[in-house]
Amino acid sequence: MEIKVNFLDNLRLEAKFDDFSVIADQPIRYKGDGSAPGPFDYFLASSALCAAYFVKVYCTSRDIPTENIRLSQNNIVDPEDRYKQIFQIQVELPENISAKDKQGILRSIDRCTVKKVVQTGPTFKVETVDNLEEDAQAMLTVKPEGDSNTFILGKDLPLEETIANMTGILASLGMKIEISSWRNIVPNVWSLHIRDAASPMCFTNGKGSTKESALCSALGEFIERLNCNFFYNDQFLGEDIANSDFVHYPNEKWFKPENDDELPSGILDDYCLGIYDPDNELRASNLIDTNSGNVDRGICAIPYTRHSDGETVYFPSNLIENLFLSNGMSLGNNLPEAQVQCLSEIFERAVKRQIIEQEIVLPDVPPQVLEKYPSILAGINGLEAQGFPVVVKDASLGGQFPVMCVTLMNPKTGGVFASFGAHPSFEVALERSLTELLQGRSFEGLNDVPKPTFNSMAVSEPENFVEHFIDSTGVISWRFFSAKHDYQFCEWDFSGTNEQECESLFAILNGLGKEAYIAVFDQLGATACRILVPNYSEVYPVEDLIWDNTNKALEYRADILNLHSLSDEALASLFERLEDSQQDNYIDIRTLIGIEFDENTVWGQLTILELKILICLALGALEDALDLVGEFLQYNDNTVERGLFYQAINAVLEIMLDDDLALDDFIHNLSRMFGEENMKNVVGSVSGDIRFFGLTKTKHET
Repeated sequence: MEIKVNFLDNLRLEAKFDDFSVIADQPIRYKGDGSAPGPFDYFLASSALCAAYFVKVYCTSRDIPTENIRLSQNNIVDPEDRYKQIFQIQVELPENISAKDKQGILRSIDRCTVKKVVQTGPTFKVETVDNLEEDAQAMLTVKPEGDSNTFILGKDLPLEETIANMTGILASLGMKIEISSWRNIVPNVWSLHIRDAASPMCFTNGKGSTKESALCSALGEFIERLNCNFFYNDQFLGEDIANSDFVHYPNEKWFKPENDDELPSGILDDYCLGIYDPDNELRASNLIDTNSGNVDRGICAIPYTRHSDGETVYFPSNLIENLFLSNGMSLGNNLPEAQVQCLSEIFERAVKRQIIEQEIVLPDVPPQVLEKYPSILAGINGLEAQGFPVVVKDASLGGQFPVMCVTLMNPKTGGVFASFGAHPSFEVALERSLTELLQGRSFEGLNDVPKPTFNSMAVSEPENFVEHFIDSTGVISWRFFSAKHDYQFCEWDFSGTNEQECESLFAILNGLGKEAYIAVFDQLGATACRILVPNYSEVYPVEDLIWDNTNKALEYRADILNLHSLSDEALASLFERLEDSQQDNYIDIRTLIGIEFDENTVWGQLTILELKILICLALGALEDALDLVGEFLQYNDNTVERGLFYQAINAVLEIMLDDDLALDDFIHNLSRMFGEENMKNVVGSVSGDIRFFGLTKTKHET
């Protein structure tokens, strides 16, 4: 994690990281202003807070209340050496906590990350640089011992060379990538999280059996998503980009809608139209992309090559963004390598969906087969040693597909977690299943996995597959664990050169009667590929193009961004559209309109419900506002300050709508309760003198 420090007035300092800002000062006796804790105070507090976090995690996973648990820390300084100190952490536990849990809580504190780093002894490296930004990728350098090169199955270049190539590309783009976390909780299973230091929402995760392979995975996914324009996938890109020569790629093509909002000729082909518009219900307006929101310009479409005959087919960017997410995207040292990964990922998700939805019972992998892969077996044994039974299954459906499955059980919570992996090599597919299982997860994180069910409706609903796609935390059926399996175990093997593997995987698709469409994106100096397989590799249902399209943002975006300048008539229209849409009141506005507001601001935490309240107040619709405020207070997860603001709004509305009450009789004590400044904003909001309190004007407003 990169922490940037700014020098403020006197001895005050500001540390900025992620979306947070921390101010430090020095006591007056050290010529500071005493306006904030000192740096060492924050260090001491971090240890106590980290210890308390692990106590909280332990107790939450076991339904132990923490209301009566108290924790404190004192640092005892050696009078002869002030750098030699004892951090004494004391925990006061209620008598009703069992002796076993008391010991468990103490052991959980021993896992405190701050404590472990201090005990291990961090290495401080202090140096000067000509420019902080030019030393962009220093943290990403993984140096092997000696001059050795590391090759892994499926990759045509050594890991070290691949990492060097990718970090070079990122450095040439002026991007500073930082590693925010590493995980290695069992042998031979590594994962990490990397992100752009300037834009933390641009992030990827990597996994592998070694530190180097995990880093290579994360970097590859990062550049893949850059090439495929997946970052800011459903965000508004702004007016300048919307009206530039191209929005997504120079070879994109724009199609004007036909009369009566008919689909224009030239987009998709007959095969795809039969899948995406079988009943002639799809309209051109459904395919306006949310990234540009440029209705006048028409439908933006990206050229893909049809695999069967090499013909070019134009896919609306809206359709790709709405249905496929990141499925079928990959980066490679060359095109065949990238295509093998794309197709492997597509089979992994499609077969996984089939198994889960149809509640297919898979055969276990025999122990003698697992023993062929000792490094993978060591990771599995590491999980077993921690009390997590692991079931390894062949997910090839009788040798049809290159897919494996590793399933973890958590006896502490009754939860299960099924992880799938795919590759033409049996070994690589098995390794990917295991590393995917633990990607970015701690042992505590495994307490959150869902419980299995016999409810077939729960496992077959589309949203469950989306959860499985995002982080594999969807629900699976109890039938999955039956000893009576539906297929015989097959020790399959589709491996060969990348070119041969590519042919084998395309042949499987052809055997299923599926058509594939391919686009290559190499504009950044690396080969990225995206493969679409209609009616097979979609993540969301086709019906979403009509009923839950992300371009619903276009119904509200302009008005919300110009909220302060709207007339009462326009505000009333916006409110009615939000009501009629039947959108969930708790959807946040940044998701609704595709704008990444700072989540620590009022805009960033604004929900549809709160926006409706503010519109009602601005329009003087006080009774409607009171009803909505009641709902807001019942399920509010906004900041304490914002919650108190609406608590005061609720009280003032109750008074003003009661003919027997007068606000002047209550204002003194309301001010004592909520603060004078807050009450000025509350009364001003209810009277209409203050409109949309807390929401600053956006740059779209004059």
